[in-house]
Amino acid sequence: MNSRERMMIALENGRPDRLPCQVHGWMEYYLKTYLHDTDWFNAYKRFDMDYAIYVSPAYKYSDADLAKWQVDRKELGTDEDGNHRWEETITTPQGSLHQAGAWNEITAWETECLIKTPDDFALWHEFYPVPVSADFSAIQAAKDRLGDKGIIRSHPFSPGQGSPWQSFCTLVGTEPAIFMAMDQADFLHEAMQSIVEKTIRVTELWHGTPADMVETGGGAGSSTVISPKMFEEFCLPYDQQQHAALRDAGVKIVYHLCGGVMQMLDLVTQNGADGLETMTPRSMGGDCDLAEASRRVGDKLFFIGGFDQNAGFEHGTPQVARQQVFDCFNATKDHAGYIIAPSDHFFHGDPQNIQAFVDAAKECRY
Repeated sequence: MNSRERMMIALENGRPDRLPCQVHGWMEYYLKTYLHDTDWFNAYKRFDMDYAIYVSPAYKYSDADLAKWQVDRKELGTDEDGNHRWEETITTPQGSLHQAGAWNEITAWETECLIKTPDDFALWHEFYPVPVSADFSAIQAAKDRLGDKGIIRSHPFSPGQGSPWQSFCTLVGTEPAIFMAMDQADFLHEAMQSIVEKTIRVTELWHGTPADMVETGGGAGSSTVISPKMFEEFCLPYDQQQHAALRDAGVKIVYHLCGGVMQMLDLVTQNGADGLETMTPRSMGGDCDLAEASRRVGDKLFFIGGFDQNAGFEHGTPQVARQQVFDCFNATKDHAGYIIAPSDHFFHGDPQNIQAFVDAAKECRY
């Protein structure tokens, strides 16, 4: 069985010849520092891993829409810690918006969110450009290069990450979003609907995409951030709309909750997703019990993740990595389709630990 067959069977919640394995994306810092500045394809090849390549459509916008959303970005130099700082001012016909952020050799982050008030969101709602066409050529080129070595994953069109709630938290900040949920629920519902409607308009352009799967959700929906009650009100109905459109476009959907997940399992089974990631264990700040999750909803959802990359890759040994793989496999093998992967990104670690991870997965046979 080749890697593509193996992974696609897992996405159908079936059992392939053996346990498929991937990483949750290769960080540029890791590729540069530990793998001699290689690319994703060669990193997967080095370890003989099942490939999961992330490529999203390229979009075209109308000139008229872009004219109403003028972005002026300024680089502000580096601070005393060596972080590169930037700011953006976005000018619309009815006012301006401002955001700022920073980046270093490891990652990037925002220091000022774009939306501060409902009036700011009104500008965003009115003028944020929505694509008029989608170009799949980069996805197809990656798929042609990939062949039978694995799958192509995409991200949906959304102003933040994954799904409306996560995107809103990206636009305004997570804590302000939670306060709005408690104090300005009507406004927040209007905002959620605005975001999902823009996403659906673009998803209608996705028909014919060569991608195999799309990643929705986001850590802001985890139970370590919001309550199940809040999830049910502000995530579930909008996820359902988005997932219906994505399913109509013909892609598998994996819902991403990189935090507490056990209280959300039954809710995720209602939102139209095919699978769930990242199954973050307690040792990484989540609460996932893979065996219990598999027993409860493994007949409804496939899983991706579950591996503690801190203990297994960044601070581990080949022996620790191997044992984790066997533990994850034994927890899921009877109930859920499963692709083992780190429960999120990693930036450090001996490549020997990654090789042990892959070699152990090859020994886990159904």
